[in-house]
Amino acid sequence: MHPEILAQPGYTASTVDDAPVRELFPGIRVRPLWRGPTGAHADVLEMDPGTSWPHRDVHEPGPEEVYVVAGTFHDGARDHPAGTFLHAPAGSWHVPASTTGCTLFLFYPEG
Repeated sequence: MHPEILAQPGYTASTVDDAPVRELFPGIRVRPLWRGPTGAHADVLEMDPGTSWPHRDVHEPGPEEVYVVAGTFHDGARDHPAGTFLHAPAGSWHVPASTTGCTLFLFYPEG
């Protein structure tokens, strides 16, 4: 292990268990993990079985990167199992849902 690497300015670590939980909609929770100085941010989203977004999720001002960590994510068009990476360009939209429940890692490079 190289402790000098871990001590570099700006290097951060966070855990999902320590992240504050905010319920966005019934059965859908977000846990913020990191926020950069320009608005970029990373979150974990948890969806209980049988939940869905109540409206279109529009990707503004920039793209959304999604990695399905666990369960199956439905984007309004098809199912995506654990291990799937999705890129949603700025201005695109989907209607997130999950019949099984899922955990997603989300990254917003432009906020």
